[in-house]
Amino acid sequence: MRNFLGGCLATLAFMTATSAQARTNPFLEENKLPHAAVPFDKIQINDYESAMREAMKMQNQALDAIVMQRSTPTFENTIVPYEKSGDALGNVLLTMSNLESALGDPELQAVVTKVTPMLSEHSTNIMLNEALWQRIKFVYDNMDKDKSLTAEDRRLTQEVYKDFVENGANLQGAAREKYRKLTAELSDLQVKFSQNLSNDMKNPDRRLWLTADQLAGLPESAIAAARQEAAEVLKAEGKKDDGTQYLFTVYFPSYSPFIKYASDRDLRKKMYVLYNSRNQGGKYDNSQILKDIVNIRLEIANLFGYKNYAEYALNRRMAKNAGNVRKMLDELQEAYYQPMQDELKAITEFARQTEGNDFNLEAWDYSYWSDKLKNAKYSFNDEDMRPYFELDNTVKGVFGLATSLYGYTFKENKDVPVYHPDVKAYDVFEKDGKYLGMLYTDFYYRPGKAPGAWMTEYRGEYIDENGKRVEPLISIVMNFSKPTGDEPALLTPYEVETFLHEFGHALHGLSGKAKYQSQGGTNVYRDFVELFSQFNENYMTQKKFLDSFARHYKTGKKMPQSLIDKFIKASQYGAAFACVRQLNFGNLDMAYHSIESTMRASDDVACFEAAAVAPVKTFDNLAGTMISPSFGHIFSGGYAAGYYGYKWAEELDADAFAAFLEAGNIYDKKTAAKFLKMLQSGNSEDPEVLYEEFRGRPATVDALLKRDGLKK
Repeated sequence: MRNFLGGCLATLAFMTATSAQARTNPFLEENKLPHAAVPFDKIQINDYESAMREAMKMQNQALDAIVMQRSTPTFENTIVPYEKSGDALGNVLLTMSNLESALGDPELQAVVTKVTPMLSEHSTNIMLNEALWQRIKFVYDNMDKDKSLTAEDRRLTQEVYKDFVENGANLQGAAREKYRKLTAELSDLQVKFSQNLSNDMKNPDRRLWLTADQLAGLPESAIAAARQEAAEVLKAEGKKDDGTQYLFTVYFPSYSPFIKYASDRDLRKKMYVLYNSRNQGGKYDNSQILKDIVNIRLEIANLFGYKNYAEYALNRRMAKNAGNVRKMLDELQEAYYQPMQDELKAITEFARQTEGNDFNLEAWDYSYWSDKLKNAKYSFNDEDMRPYFELDNTVKGVFGLATSLYGYTFKENKDVPVYHPDVKAYDVFEKDGKYLGMLYTDFYYRPGKAPGAWMTEYRGEYIDENGKRVEPLISIVMNFSKPTGDEPALLTPYEVETFLHEFGHALHGLSGKAKYQSQGGTNVYRDFVELFSQFNENYMTQKKFLDSFARHYKTGKKMPQSLIDKFIKASQYGAAFACVRQLNFGNLDMAYHSIESTMRASDDVACFEAAAVAPVKTFDNLAGTMISPSFGHIFSGGYAAGYYGYKWAEELDADAFAAFLEAGNIYDKKTAAKFLKMLQSGNSEDPEVLYEEFRGRPATVDALLKRDGLKK
């Protein structure tokens, strides 16, 4: 749905408050900030609901004006004003949802919980507005007769028509009312799932307090971060800090080094259980919520005549149907599963040299012993690269990738407000000096912040009625560890890859040159959008790129090629396991969204999950641990029946990067220009057409298999 939730946004300057008001709502007054940046410093909690109510009123008035016309429906008098009708509301919604994730503020969470039913009802009312639907349908049915329409106009008409069809416009009578009820329930459940996920991450019961004698194997960076975390928490709780305690949490910057380096196997298992038992039982339990979500999605699919939700959802994806998804997952399983088993066998045999012949490799052992074996085989450890990835230099290097490929430049803007002291804002310019957009960066972990990393937008790009491009406001959010003591913030190779990934999404959002906002930037099919993020990750193995910024923070020396070669070999060694892990997620997603009968309250989620991932199982599951209750991507994050898209796009990104390698230059200008056209096009063209225009042929899996070392 896009009428106000899917990218139909505008500048903040959409309404001027009356002078009689003692304080105007910042969403409802003229925005005088540079580039109409978000007035974070003025927004208060109460502003969201009042601005939303006013924005919904404005949208309803705009839609009433469309349907009250007596003139024959046309693209200009129906589709265009509909496209713009949700601008104001979309702006408020994006700010609210983005800050809820980035800040985890309980008051803001309460606002989201309160307004979600109201927003869901508003959205459903639009989709089921019969008079509006009939006008849109008329334009769509007569589209071929209007020779004045451009290709972008035609695609917008098609996409708006499909939006309405997929959201109930063709339903009649009782089916319409049932759809209205189901969408309201689904929206509420997704918010509850998401908030439970965030709240359980910061649950005090998911902390591991240790003393110095329990830290064997951990790198100094992880120990320093745990000491700092302990000091901050003890201070916040008003407790005495004698300097002897170290705190590890289930947030990734803390969890990842612990599970990889801690020598104490029992403690690794304890941390593994803390992480993988999230949202099971207790106050933040998601087990029943996820079943309710799956059941409602099935009911919605059935309303439209589909046997399951996957078939319903995949209509507007590159994959097109569940059969094609299954084919891809099976092909990857055939290519990667045996190499993964070979990897596990080699790791087990290596560990038994130390642990004895009765040692069996478990899930909480994989990262630890895999890293030990990589170090033994290739003399490589992630910590070897970390001194070369000082954050400020890495920012320059990652930004510099866009300079080398597309000529973009970045300049920090200290004159616009930000929502947290950790956040920085950058003005972004094209190679000819034209302003492209604004990028906010929010790198550091803090309590309450949602886990993981993401890119989002506060405003998408589009061309206004005067033919002027409205510049996008884009944000990338991470959970990196803060600097400790005199040491700067140093990133792991994985964190640099994550940065490159989200920066790829940011470039997609910044580069858009689509006429209509709902078609711009990242508003593309789910299994196409990850191409642009994953493409950037290919540069992690390229010395020419690394030489532009990766210097040892103490010596200033460039990263040696020998270390890069070790990293490549080590990455290839774990590639099979990494792929099968993704297949676990993809299979689980498709299993939930391929059911054809309702899940019962008595159905065991753990059993369902075990059966779903059995074909690609890596380890026997430990009782009390599973993925499903904390699988936010598919239950609250928009990837329902779409998680396969990461692997789908991985085939695309490997194939796309191969084009640069074939050209003999990782910054080849001709190839980069063709890739930039895809970035700029958004959803104004079919993704298959865009990709084949770039590559000269459809993508193949060959480049991915070569990159992972499975094919010469």
